[in-house]
Amino acid sequence: MIPKEILKKVKRIEITTRGIVNDVFSGEYHSVFKGRGMDFAEVREYQYGDDIRSIDWNVSARMSHPYVKVFEEERELTVMLLVDVSSSGYFGTVQRMKGEIAVELCAVLAFSAIKNNDKVGLIIFTDKIEKFVPPKKGKTHVLRVLRELLYHKPQGNKTDINMVLEYLSRVIRKRSVVFIVSDFISEDYEKALRITNKRHDIIAITISDPRERSIPKVGFIELEDAETGEIILVDTRDAGLRELFTINSSKEKQERERMFKSMNVDFIDISTAESYIEPVIKFFRMRAKRFR
Repeated sequence: MIPKEILKKVKRIEITTRGIVNDVFSGEYHSVFKGRGMDFAEVREYQYGDDIRSIDWNVSARMSHPYVKVFEEERELTVMLLVDVSSSGYFGTVQRMKGEIAVELCAVLAFSAIKNNDKVGLIIFTDKIEKFVPPKKGKTHVLRVLRELLYHKPQGNKTDINMVLEYLSRVIRKRSVVFIVSDFISEDYEKALRITNKRHDIIAITISDPRERSIPKVGFIELEDAETGEIILVDTRDAGLRELFTINSSKEKQERERMFKSMNVDFIDISTAESYIEPVIKFFRMRAKRFR
């Protein structure tokens, strides 16, 4: 039995995201993702102006006359949400935690998908597969996806991107639009990402907090690694330490973006200090221009 407070949260998220979807994301989503796949429709006789690359040489040889393959847009897409619910998601120093933003962002993507009659599926993961919800259509299904995200109690603490990508390849064979929502605090997933991106359309959404990029000067503080539980005492009055922390954080971000770009994996950076709407709209519009 799902607690009433979870159902209230689901309703609140639905109401919050409804206007965003209707006013902003629906049109952007349609222009970026609809019709990117092509399904084989039929073979017909060659006509003047047809692309010679579409000639079906086997049929042409049998019929002693050129025939071409005809394809039509695949109007129905499958959108998969791969959501990291590791312990580092329970962190936020501004207004909301990373995990809360992840859920609301997934709601926007899911409602945009069903508004365009697409299927939505969900994989909740940490360093293990926590939950798999097969892709389906409809508002009732999306509300179930949100309930799962809000109600789920993670068994793992860490993040394993490699593992979830391998699992995705096993359970989803059809080419899909895949959003990976995580802080990407994970190792050794470059090979799996490269392989998976050849089959699916991968979009990496990184959610971070300002305090993961820089430390304020506030004296002695205890820092705890949410995924390992390790606690260290640091003196934030040490300018060299603060600078080193910022440099290392910036280097990690640059390396991750370099990897994404080298594989042609699209990515969006979201901060808990800012609205996620503008970065996502900017991404959609950039991508729409690319496909025109």
